[in-house]
Amino acid sequence: MNSDGILIIGGTGFMGSAIARGLQHDPACRQRPIHILARHAEPALPSNIQVHRGSMDNSDLLRSLLPGCSTIIHAASSTTPGVSAKQPTLEASQNILPTLRFIELLNECGPKQLLFFSSGGTFYGNPDSSPVSENTPFSPRSYYGAGKVAIEAFLQVYQVQTGSKVTILRPSNVYGCGQAFRPGFGVIRTMLEHVLRDTTIDIWGDGETIRDFLYIDDLVHACLALIRQGDVSGSYNIGYGVGHSLNEVIRSMETMCGRKLKVNYQPVRQVDVARIVLNNDKLSRQLNWQPQVSLDQGIALTWQSLQG
Repeated sequence: MNSDGILIIGGTGFMGSAIARGLQHDPACRQRPIHILARHAEPALPSNIQVHRGSMDNSDLLRSLLPGCSTIIHAASSTTPGVSAKQPTLEASQNILPTLRFIELLNECGPKQLLFFSSGGTFYGNPDSSPVSENTPFSPRSYYGAGKVAIEAFLQVYQVQTGSKVTILRPSNVYGCGQAFRPGFGVIRTMLEHVLRDTTIDIWGDGETIRDFLYIDDLVHACLALIRQGDVSGSYNIGYGVGHSLNEVIRSMETMCGRKLKVNYQPVRQVDVARIVLNNDKLSRQLNWQPQVSLDQGIALTWQSLQG
């Protein structure tokens, strides 16, 4: 069996499927077998990508796949800060425990290159300064963010005990073409859906909360650079490095779409951070990566893709 395969867990989700397509076009990676483990099939993926129906709890399937894969991308997540609010056990049962069972399976294998998608938007809470570097202390305000902190800690132990290379990716708010509409997932995609339907969106707070928005292609390029490097370990912020308020996003969207967005401002939620902008200097310095797609460009591209 070819042992140089790449396994993407959660590979039919927005980020996972975009990375799979990116691997197909990358000269250094496209000859490697690509496997996707996901609960749902994705018919739009290239035919030479092998999709395996299942979850991280399917130990028999994983035991058959892991020997043939030297690189593993963990992009699976079943919650958001709002979904698991007031329900820490939901975070534990849907994200933390499945990952721990997966780590137990990895302990049966030799060293791997493992990339884990954490969260730059919830990991740091409300930091004292901005933009935040990877050395900023973690201070999550949601059980979702706390779950990411816990998984990062367990993966650190896994790296120490096995000698595997573990790379933690802390992306900002990722959006772009190919993102399906799911209520509660992705504020830009949700806003565009309401523009399409001419319906009203609920905004928690006064719209002045600051977020760092990253177009999906820029995330894919960063991920591919880390895979090509091979021996990278540590934590990396992946963001545009510039903050925009939700009201700024709305104004940009109305300009790009030529339509008004109906907004209903609701009381702020305790799980939401007030401002988060990621410093991406570490990734830029080590891998010569820079985001290329501005917010205006990204919204325009996403809007065009939704026009059919």
